[in-house]
Amino acid sequence: MPRKHSQRRKSPLQVKSWFSLPALSWPQVINGTMLLLTGVGAWAGTTWLMEQPINAVRIDGSFERVPAVQIEAAVMPYIKEGELTADLADLRNIIVALPWVQDASVRRSWPSTLNINITEERAAARWGDKGLLNVYGELFVSSTKHVPAELPRLEGPADSELQVARQYFALNAQLEQRGLNATALRMDERGSLTLGLNNGMEVRFGTVDLEERSTRFFQALDEVLTPIADRINYIDMRYTNGFAVGWKPAGELKLADRGETEPHA
Repeated sequence: MPRKHSQRRKSPLQVKSWFSLPALSWPQVINGTMLLLTGVGAWAGTTWLMEQPINAVRIDGSFERVPAVQIEAAVMPYIKEGELTADLADLRNIIVALPWVQDASVRRSWPSTLNINITEERAAARWGDKGLLNVYGELFVSSTKHVPAELPRLEGPADSELQVARQYFALNAQLEQRGLNATALRMDERGSLTLGLNNGMEVRFGTVDLEERSTRFFQALDEVLTPIADRINYIDMRYTNGFAVGWKPAGELKLADRGETEPHA
């Protein structure tokens, strides 16, 4: 025989608490109506504002490399006879695509002003001869006529910008703790890294075991190399158990640890 479904009767308290609604007094009804009207009014006000003509464009932000006229030139084609012909999000994307612009906000304000706030890119390093990397290791300018000479120079194969930048930032942080700075980091086509320091020393790390080799280098710098750094042309860390020193000015090669004769990759 078919199985009967068990039915549980709800108590009056349960039924009342689920279905019953409290009676509304007139003040509550009026307040609810006013709340609804306020929401409708806000929506209507926003719609009305967006439909008003643009009479002024205000550009704000702490920036040095982005000319205000460049922002104006990008925006003005989308303002015809005072009418904004582009969505604010689209207009923001157009501005962010400009050189040296890291981010931007675009909004309208009373009565008919377009407010643009610019955040400028911060150049952290050169990339090759003409490129610039920001503080995130991103190539934001691929070719510029004016490269700040004080910036460190990073180099590497195509699409290696982020990898090289991360290695540079990590190594330079260690150097800064010792009163030094990295002025260059170069990665060749095989992935071999060479670091340049502001005291004129060059450090050759090779292609493998960068973490282990950098640890050995900083240990050697602390214990052995710092007092004689002005005599050193380069340090070659591509050895299994030690490192080699190339001296100034003759460039004589001297093994500083164990007697190995050939570096490793």
